[in-house]
Amino acid sequence: MSDRRTEILRAATRAIARRGVRGLRVGELAAEAGVSTSLIYYHFSDRAGLLRRTLDFISDRADHYTAEPDPAPRTEDPRADLERALLLELQDTVEVRENSIAWGELRATAVFEPDLREDLARTTHTWVHDVAELLARADPGGTAPAHAAAAERLTALVEGLSVRWLSGSLPVEHARLLLRGAIGAELDRPGPPGRGAPAAVAGAGSGAGFGRS
Repeated sequence: MSDRRTEILRAATRAIARRGVRGLRVGELAAEAGVSTSLIYYHFSDRAGLLRRTLDFISDRADHYTAEPDPAPRTEDPRADLERALLLELQDTVEVRENSIAWGELRATAVFEPDLREDLARTTHTWVHDVAELLARADPGGTAPAHAAAAERLTALVEGLSVRWLSGSLPVEHARLLLRGAIGAELDRPGPPGRGAPAAVAGAGSGAGFGRS
């Protein structure tokens, strides 16, 4: 990806996080990115194309920061890898806040703009698949469908916790504590993950729009 294209997407993420999708103006975005409006249309064709590529950018950036190890030494513990990947979605940093807010805005926009739905479904599926693979390593005795179901619940919970944290309803440390407990509930119940989650885990993210983080 060219430096100019990357800077446009970075600026679009910042702008969406500040003002929402409805507040995104191509002229203002061009000024913030230090490029011409014609260059934005050259790279992205139209506003819908810009939003789709911004969604990809946000997802890729989240993949990057959730793959980074904690300051503590890396271990060979698959459960620790799973916890780290999910807990890093809930960091009180500028990058994660910006990413999570913009992801939520784009998810909410897809309710009203069908053009975004296919791309959103694809990026969400990739996220769920990645978490399911981490679950499979942490619980090799489970089945693939059970791991996929557990991954759906955990990623939905991340989105639910994110919107409560970012809207001021939940301190980030408490959100992380709840997420850690949900991971434990998935891995420690009798049988493989996904054999019927507690109601609080299964439903916590059902109305949420933020996350991806």
